[in-house]
Amino acid sequence: MFGPQVPSVTPAQVEPSAYLLDVREPDEWQAGHAPDAHHMPMMEVPARIAEIPNDTEVVVVCRGGGRSGQVVSYLMGNGWDNVRNLDGGMQAWAGEGREIVSENGQPARVL
Repeated sequence: MFGPQVPSVTPAQVEPSAYLLDVREPDEWQAGHAPDAHHMPMMEVPARIAEIPNDTEVVVVCRGGGRSGQVVSYLMGNGWDNVRNLDGGMQAWAGEGREIVSENGQPARVL
């Protein structure tokens, strides 16, 4: 989707030790997210960039891969060389049967 300048991984390639950074909006996060993901809405990334590790693999995820690709580009432009875009986003994650959990007491789903 973004060409060779934005590295990506499929859900199956995400290592258990990876830092999964979910950049979706709060309502999307509450409806369903990966169990060990860290939530930081896309628009908060510039102000909270220091919270994103630069010493371990970071996989950035959104709904379908568009917003997360932009965040990966932004982070790479700011010196992060350990970031990857989750190809297909949470839709692909759930589609491959990877676990999702909700924060709102409802069955987990991808918005």
